[in-house]
Amino acid sequence: MAGHSKWANIQHRKGKQDAARGKVFTKIVREIMVAARSGGGDPAGNPRLRLAIEKAVANSMPKDNIERAIKKATGELEGVQYEETRFEGYGPGGVAVIVECTTDNRQRTVADVRHAFSKFGGNLGTDGSVAYLFSKVGVLSFPPGSDEDRITEVAIEAGAADIVVYPEDGSIEVLTAPEDFAAVQAAMKDAGLAPAEAEVTMRAATDVRVEGEVARQVAKLLDWLEDMDDVQQVHSNADLPADAYA
Repeated sequence: MAGHSKWANIQHRKGKQDAARGKVFTKIVREIMVAARSGGGDPAGNPRLRLAIEKAVANSMPKDNIERAIKKATGELEGVQYEETRFEGYGPGGVAVIVECTTDNRQRTVADVRHAFSKFGGNLGTDGSVAYLFSKVGVLSFPPGSDEDRITEVAIEAGAADIVVYPEDGSIEVLTAPEDFAAVQAAMKDAGLAPAEAEVTMRAATDVRVEGEVARQVAKLLDWLEDMDDVQQVHSNADLPADAYA
């Protein structure tokens, strides 16, 4: 897969999450509830719920919070019910953006997402306007200095689709089909090769390189969207330079 290393962007996102732990918990709880409602409350038979719980544990969420979220979703406890919705649009420089949300008030979320696009020089599009540029893929990210040969060996044996080594910083990504993600992740952990970050996400086949002030505006748009309570994930085909978030 072409493109520049995503490692700097990953580190930026993790830094923001560490600074706003409460907001991260809110997003994870919503993901747990949506996953449990759609696929059942047993993580053994619900890969999406299992991944959400793993994310919760990785972010030090108390076990009681996790169990309460599952019970609310399955009706054992009373609670707000969230629905999933997705928005598509274009940011500055023509970059494509997909915004995945969970919300209890779709009208509010639509207004907030539209405002964010307008504020930073983009525009909200219609369903399907940019989705065709993306595909769903499992991504396991390893930091610079990781053992490339060992990661490659284990990943291929486990059924990974591709291994990408980024020459500019030496970071590594193991890419999988969504249905193979859990098995590859488990194999990597069993081999003592736990990734720094692992998720099933949307990736564009090709990226759009933006520079200077346009890149900074794109970064501000993506940050603004990710900070919204109703937003779970933001995907973009923007190829941003390291100083875009400065």
